[in-house]
Amino acid sequence: MQYFLFFLATLPLWFLIFRILANKPLLLRLAALFILIVPLLYLIRFIHYSINDYMGWGHLQSTGMVWDIYIPGLFMMIQFGFLFAYEHYLENQKKLLVEGELRQAALKSELSAIKAQLNPHFLYNVFNTINASVPAENEKTRQLIAELSDLFRYQLQATKEDLVPLRDEISFVKKYLDLEKARFEERLRVEIDVEDGLMQEKVPPMILQPLVENSVKHGLSSLIDGGEITIRIFRKEGKLKFVISDTGVGIQNKEAIFHSGIGLQNTRKRLQKMYNSTVEVSDNEPSGLTISFSI
Repeated sequence: MQYFLFFLATLPLWFLIFRILANKPLLLRLAALFILIVPLLYLIRFIHYSINDYMGWGHLQSTGMVWDIYIPGLFMMIQFGFLFAYEHYLENQKKLLVEGELRQAALKSELSAIKAQLNPHFLYNVFNTINASVPAENEKTRQLIAELSDLFRYQLQATKEDLVPLRDEISFVKKYLDLEKARFEERLRVEIDVEDGLMQEKVPPMILQPLVENSVKHGLSSLIDGGEITIRIFRKEGKLKFVISDTGVGIQNKEAIFHSGIGLQNTRKRLQKMYNSTVEVSDNEPSGLTISFSI
């Protein structure tokens, strides 16, 4: 009965240490354990002796009573020692898993960078050759080829940089949308709302384009009248808040959009690993989707 009472007393103590205080520093949790365990031991001994006296079973007397504190306390400390060790083991396994994923991502990134560096000027020369062969009267076509060349140039440079100014990222997205406008014409309307004071903020390269492409490809392309894409970037609670909205067809299963292409999957993984940030997907009013995240 005594050890059953100690087992019951362990449950709220375990909940406090490993649930309520789970994210607190280890020293604070250990201090809370040592402070609470002593009165808890005396309380359980008092309940135990009270039951024994009521039932006429008897219990240790005089100096022998200390053993009903020392031995259960020893078992309790061993028990919580195992619990802390198991918690540390689980955290270590998570760290090893994340480190493994980061090594894989770094290896893929390094291989991609090597491939991109083989001869990036080859692409520029090809675009320049094509551009030069287009008759002067087709100025719009020449402009589109030049913008496509700029897109490739930025994409190749992005493989060498971890962070770029927000101004460069916005310029890249604008060029991409200009190319899409050439296809959709008046069906595609774009609004970009970014404060000038944020343009020098550093952001991961190619973080916006996959989200904007999703809005164009899966949101607006099937609509006869097209729609509007809105990009808003502002500071909120010390972080940069990105909100990309479209007035497209929307989607019922929000999680499904992350399985529709590698771009969105990679964007979510990059934000999670770099900033522990979550990509949130919600319905836009009156139609379409809103994708947002903070860094």
